[in-house]
Amino acid sequence: MKVQIDAERCQGHGRCYDLAPGLFGDDDEGYGQVLGDGLVPPGQEQTARLAVANCPERAIETL
Repeated sequence: MKVQIDAERCQGHGRCYDLAPGLFGDDDEGYGQVLGDGLVPPGQEQTARLAVANCPERAIETL
């Protein structure tokens, strides 16, 4: 599983990095960004799905 953020949709609410700090971080302006290459480590799939489900703009998707 891999995650990505659509930067044009992200409004910087921060739910992704609050819910899944091992997968997401924030940039200098507070917008979400994927950490590393976006590959979700084994055992973190549920956390990734939680972040996807809680994004108000639906800016996060899994591949």
